[in-house]
Amino acid sequence: MKKVNGKVILITGGASGLGRLMAFDFARRGARVVVWDLHARDLKELEKEAAGEGLSITGMVCDVTNKSAVYQRAKVLTKKIGPVDVLINNAGIVSGKTLLETPDAKIEKTMQVNVLALFWTVKAFLPAMLEQKSGHVVTIASAAGLIGVQGLADYCASKFAAVGFDEALRMELHRLKSRVKTTVICPFFIDTGMFAGVKTRFPLFLPILKPKTAVKRIIKAILKNRKRLIMPVFAYSVLLLRCFPLGVLDAVADFFGISHAMDDFKGREPAPKIKNLEKLQGKK
Repeated sequence: MKKVNGKVILITGGASGLGRLMAFDFARRGARVVVWDLHARDLKELEKEAAGEGLSITGMVCDVTNKSAVYQRAKVLTKKIGPVDVLINNAGIVSGKTLLETPDAKIEKTMQVNVLALFWTVKAFLPAMLEQKSGHVVTIASAAGLIGVQGLADYCASKFAAVGFDEALRMELHRLKSRVKTTVICPFFIDTGMFAGVKTRFPLFLPILKPKTAVKRIIKAILKNRKRLIMPVFAYSVLLLRCFPLGVLDAVADFFGISHAMDDFKGREPAPKIKNLEKLQGKK
């Protein structure tokens, strides 16, 4: 098991949901955790609660879709705290509508947050990892990056891209004979509020995952340097089903209710618009 005591761990989109739970878990293991998020108030509350437990969690406002902001904040982080040892790309959004119902702006935003941000953060921190011959890049993708789901066209496209990004990066690092590790996480729906209203036909095989249980498994996978984690175990069957004609995959998805999982989707309440974001990011 990898030791993270004293290591610098950056979690994007970590002021709430899975990211917040991961931040506290890693901090309790002795890591120096940095959380990037858009919401300054949530970050302050996170820091306050961490300080009450004597934990090292630092919040920084950063829009991961803005590559200039990512590069600038990366320099500030490295100067103030040190090189990042573990980068966890956790930031993500979902629209939850069919393709024709999804506004163009939301499709673009989904790609910016769920895909392009991966490029900016990895380009910002990977060079130092390669130089120090150690590091770990974690991509929080989704089981929706393994199988298409109606009502999630933009989200599935972004998560398929995230899975492909991780695989290509892993291949590049392998060719370089680098010691930098990668892990891609592909969970089924997690009950964080982001997918409020989704349903599953057979919860025994495809349960809506509990956040604490999911985080426990994610962190274990990271500490054991696993290359991939798919949750629950039954979701691995998608990889096998892809060996069969597509009609078989479609029929199985329909039988297990995946085709109707988003019928009653509500999602999380829209976040308030961020004012003076450039000022909060420390830019003039």
